[in-house]
Amino acid sequence: MHIKTTKCNRFCLVASVTNQEVFSRPEAQASFEALFRSFDPEVQFQYFRSFRRVRISFSDALAAAEARLRLHKTDFNGKEMRLYFAQSVHIGSPRLEPPKPEKQFLISPPASPPVGWEQSQDATPVINYDLLCAISKLGPGDKYELHTATPTTPSVVVHVCEDERGDSSAPDDSDQDDKPRPPRPKIIQTRRPDYSPGVKQ
Repeated sequence: MHIKTTKCNRFCLVASVTNQEVFSRPEAQASFEALFRSFDPEVQFQYFRSFRRVRISFSDALAAAEARLRLHKTDFNGKEMRLYFAQSVHIGSPRLEPPKPEKQFLISPPASPPVGWEQSQDATPVINYDLLCAISKLGPGDKYELHTATPTTPSVVVHVCEDERGDSSAPDDSDQDDKPRPPRPKIIQTRRPDYSPGVKQ
């Protein structure tokens, strides 16, 4: 697709009208159109009320230039009227072009990769062995400071949770026979609130 270019249309004027009567009253429209029909009897008008603009199409470029020269920044019903030449945008090719061949290999899976193209390998994950070693040496109830506190940041401390049996390591069969297991905590169900018929939903 080519880069768009903007060209000036010598046969069209765009009027910036702040007077709303031009868009609502036929009498105001007739007096507005009479200003431009004196330069070209075959002039055509298109009203865009939301944008407060009027597109004026002339059959002669000289008539459009003369109307712009004489009526630009003139008074119309107590409001200033400004005139500009309309611009036409040229984008280039009227149809959408396919992508260039050197970009087609990005389709997954690549239909026709270029010569020398290889699949990228995933990076190896970074493992902090010092941290793993320090955590493995911790016992129940111990803590390990990962980051020392500074005047602007807090410290980061890892606490090892207590095991239910009071031992973080898996006990042997002999230990299971000798040590009695503590009873599991009982889950207390939340009591339902009392129904009060006086409250209206």
